Amino acid sequence: MSDIGRRLRQIRNARGKSLAVVAGLAGISPSYLSRLESGHRALDRRSLIVALARALDVAPTEITNVALAAPGEAEEDRALGAVRLALFAAAMHASRGRVCAVEELSARAGDLLDRQRSCDYATVGALLPGLIGDLHTTLAAGRAEPEVLRLLVITHVQGTQAWLGDIGASQDLGWQAATLAADAAQSLDDPLYLAVSGFGTAFGLIGAGGFDLARRVLVETDPGTAGNTELQLAGMLTLTRSLVAAADGEHAERTAALNHAGDLARFAGEGNALWFGFGPSNVAVWRMSVALEAGEHGEAARIGATVDHNALPSPTRRSAYWREYGRALARMPNRRDEAVLMLRRAERISPARVHRHPFMHSVLAELLARARDDAIGRELRGLAYRAGLLS
Repeated sequence: MSDIGRRLRQIRNARGKSLAVVAGLAGISPSYLSRLESGHRALDRRSLIVALARALDVAPTEITNVALAAPGEAEEDRALGAVRLALFAAAMHASRGRVCAVEELSARAGDLLDRQRSCDYATVGALLPGLIGDLHTTLAAGRAEPEVLRLLVITHVQGTQAWLGDIGASQDLGWQAATLAADAAQSLDDPLYLAVSGFGTAFGLIGAGGFDLARRVLVETDPGTAGNTELQLAGMLTLTRSLVAAADGEHAERTAALNHAGDLARFAGEGNALWFGFGPSNVAVWRMSVALEAGEHGEAARIGATVDHNALPSPTRRSAYWREYGRALARMPNRRDEAVLMLRRAERISPARVHRHPFMHSVLAELLARARDDAIGRELRGLAYRAGLLS
């Protein structure tokens, strides 16, 4: 049984609700709910998690936020306490960092964001507390205020929030980073950086199941299309709207958003404005993720087969591609061996993005339920062990 499935059953039993009652409220069959609880079906869609949470009268995070205890302590975890305290101090306007020249802060932020995109999470975690403290201390000292505000927005969204998500930290900590970015963006009042902040805020809301609130943020956020950077930001916001639409079951809206993002990508070309990596290849990976959110595993696999993974702009995107491809194949008959190989490719690039992803324990549990005693089965059990599913 997967951690999420076990947690789901525990909550249902604690609520005193039958399979039939919870399944009916969530809009699925009792047998499907039973397979979710046993780990024979992966609970890997935000919309279904939200539906089950509503049926059980709990927050979605009560179902998904289970301990991800991989064997031993991941190196990046050692920095989590220091990052948490740095965020708390910043929120209290009590940062005790150094007042630095904006050139130094810009170079440090650029290095950290490059490392984040390269999946060097241990180094990012080690660098974040000092950079957060120095950015907020320099801002409080009134030095180079607009430049520091820009660095705060991009660092908290593309650095702090992204890092916390990739290592499987609490969603509330990610929300704290998004809130600090939003405060900086509001002070700056620049449409481009308001768009960066809007992206972070929307993702925080999606993680909590707040699809309507996320849609509102995305509708109200408009960086324009005056330049290539604005075009790329508009594309990322449009992709995020497609994910919200998929989670809400809005097929027409989802299709329109994906098509619009594809048009923007063709105009923009392959880019990396503000470390978003927006372009045609990234849109293809998002199409896979959106199809998976809609429960269309065959469509996600079809898209995956057309993607040139060598064109993906960073290790983060390549690991996401292999992971999403593996998730798609895991639900298709006679493709499970390929699924394991795809997930192993993702793991080799970034263990955290497989071991700590909120859906992966459920996907791995489903694969384990059908594992054979052969080479692929051994690969799968090794992967499951490293993800903390097997002892």
